[in-house]
Amino acid sequence: MDDPPSLDMVTAALRADSADVVVYARVLASSLGEALPPDWVTVERERSMSDRMRGRPGEVSKVSVRLDDNLMTLTVRGGRPTAEICREVRGVVLSRDSVPLHDWAARLASALVSHAENNAQAAQALRRLVAGS
Repeated sequence: MDDPPSLDMVTAALRADSADVVVYARVLASSLGEALPPDWVTVERERSMSDRMRGRPGEVSKVSVRLDDNLMTLTVRGGRPTAEICREVRGVVLSRDSVPLHDWAARLASALVSHAENNAQAAQALRRLVAGS
């Protein structure tokens, strides 16, 4: 089996388009949502009345990625990001850290690569993520 993509490749894929946070959240939700299994990624959207009337999905307001005991969340409100990394065991949050967006992306990339080293499904998902960006 091929090795999973390198940490640098995954980090670069996660950092693409991060200058505009709203666009970044949309791209991240799409990329991770398509590359990773559904139970790993949760995307929340805010839909305006106009979105509902026109059948649009709305803007991404929150992207959460769950890997083992880590829950990594990016929330966007008013164009401003809030990145958070939680350690959670059996539904109980043991720690919660707010981090800068670039740190969040780097730690998410590291967690994905680490997880992929022992999980063929994760390695395949990372290859799709890197190839799609």
